[in-house]
Amino acid sequence: MSACSADDPADDPAAPSPGQSATSTPGPTAGGSASPDADGPAEETADPVSVPGVAAQTHTGTPLRLGAVREQTAAYTSYDVTWRARSSGPGAYEEPLRLSGVLNVPRGDGPFPAVVLAHGYIDPAVYQSGQGMTRERGFLADRGYVALHVDYRGHARSDPDPSGGADVRLGYAIDVISAVDALRGIAERDGTDVPVDPDRIALFGRSMGGGVVQKVAAISPGLVDAVVAWASVSSLEAENFDQFIRDDNDERLDTLVRAHGLPEDSPDFWEGVSSRPYFDRVTEPFLAVHGRADDTCPPRWARATQRAMRRAGVDSELAWYDDGHAFGPAFVAAMERTFSFLDEHLA
Repeated sequence: MSACSADDPADDPAAPSPGQSATSTPGPTAGGSASPDADGPAEETADPVSVPGVAAQTHTGTPLRLGAVREQTAAYTSYDVTWRARSSGPGAYEEPLRLSGVLNVPRGDGPFPAVVLAHGYIDPAVYQSGQGMTRERGFLADRGYVALHVDYRGHARSDPDPSGGADVRLGYAIDVISAVDALRGIAERDGTDVPVDPDRIALFGRSMGGGVVQKVAAISPGLVDAVVAWASVSSLEAENFDQFIRDDNDERLDTLVRAHGLPEDSPDFWEGVSSRPYFDRVTEPFLAVHGRADDTCPPRWARATQRAMRRAGVDSELAWYDDGHAFGPAFVAAMERTFSFLDEHLA
């Protein structure tokens, strides 16, 4: 029997998280350089490969284009979709990127609330469109939610990642931001086949995708109405680097070290690409769901992220289940908890 508690005894909102004091106030820039101001002192320019750097840019998505029908059930129709992500501003990669994904649309007149899905790590060489959150996408559509699964850059039919993996997945956050804009764009079209309510949109990430939606919430406060993260990676990228890149001798190791240095050698950079120092920017209610037996993303990461969110004033909850990283026995119960959260904030 799975057990859930939003108040795990180990979830102490008063305790400081690793590497951050309870009174620390991160600055608005990271890894930047001073630029002279003729009318005053030099101002700090954010590194474009950082949360504040990406937040200083503008990111949009063209309206979704519906492709082939993938599946039809009594409750919904599933489509292949594409759109283009566009960025501008200081240090942005300004060439439009074509992105792909899968869209589940409930049957009925709508308008329906919507959820944008950010999947966990799957080797891009073997990844297939819509892979990684198929169960969640189906459950959401069955319950009357439009569900858009994002194929990040470098995945499936999406364009290659222009950073070559060196942007510490900030590009994936941009892809999710563009997906929200693409949904709103198709909602505002006359005669659309996707009756989505542009004022009721949430994010839902799992594992690596949990880290992606944390970054989106810090980069674009107010973009959506609620955020959910299941079995999330750490909100400190140095911890993710040690766990998944350095310890596994991942193929991205050399690329990241050449571009940015090791976390112990370039702490400012690795803090700047992390979401935790910028939780004070988050305005959306946040639900974290984690398994007590998760041996991929340790439970201590979820506890530390929750403590940091509470300190930053985020309306955040941490729900625990007796399950592992993939959520097998507790999947349905965790989805019901997620629906309660979404129904409350997207009503």
